[in-house]
Amino acid sequence: MSAKKKAAVKKAAPKKSPASSAAKSGPKSASAEIDARIKSLGDWRGEMLAQLRAIVKDADPHVVETWKWRGVPVWEHDGIISTGETYKDVVKMTFARGAALPDPARLFNSSLDGDTRRAIDFPEGAKVNEKALKALIREAVKLNQAKKIKH
Repeated sequence: MSAKKKAAVKKAAPKKSPASSAAKSGPKSASAEIDARIKSLGDWRGEMLAQLRAIVKDADPHVVETWKWRGVPVWEHDGIISTGETYKDVVKMTFARGAALPDPARLFNSSLDGDTRRAIDFPEGAKVNEKALKALIREAVKLNQAKKIKH
């Protein structure tokens, strides 16, 4: 190819726009989405969500963070462990199979009538029983793993 043709091809090549570069890098990771949610809340709910997230990660170092249902942080290990939903008055941690979990510390205080899920509502100023919550998270992981083995 002649030098003139090479120059013409170079000129004709479309320039990369910021949008096309972003598209190549893909959507935000779930962890980045959760980081952004915490930051965007900018109040006690963001602080509580960050605290719960840290507890989940400490209780299960192999937890996988996902982002589902148009903006709900979800923590998984061989299935869903729990979600971290934020509302005006509470941060709600819903355990997907909470009805099957032992809860000796009686952390569950919401969604108690369901056959499957159980939740913990954390209002502003709530103290988190980290030891009991970590035990509950570990039990949820064990339950998910037992379900996986049976199938």
